[in-house]
Amino acid sequence: MNFVRARLPHMSNTDDFRFHAHALIVDLDAATTEMMKLISAHQLSGPEWERVTQWQHEAYERWMAYLNERTYPEPPGNNAAH
Repeated sequence: MNFVRARLPHMSNTDDFRFHAHALIVDLDAATTEMMKLISAHQLSGPEWERVTQWQHEAYERWMAYLNERTYPEPPGNNAAH
């Protein structure tokens, strides 16, 4: 699935992150749910299994790539020696 990432003028970086993260999570959840349905039905091979496992894998990879591209600055005052 391809998601259009529309950023409204009033959206903050946090809003933008949440919007896109939500879309990715919804896709990953849907793919995982479909995969679990096939497992429950003991349908662990064939074209539908291949399609759903590929979808789930790609959804997971998109989610991880999005999380890994984010950079989070150190909070102010958090540079005390440990």
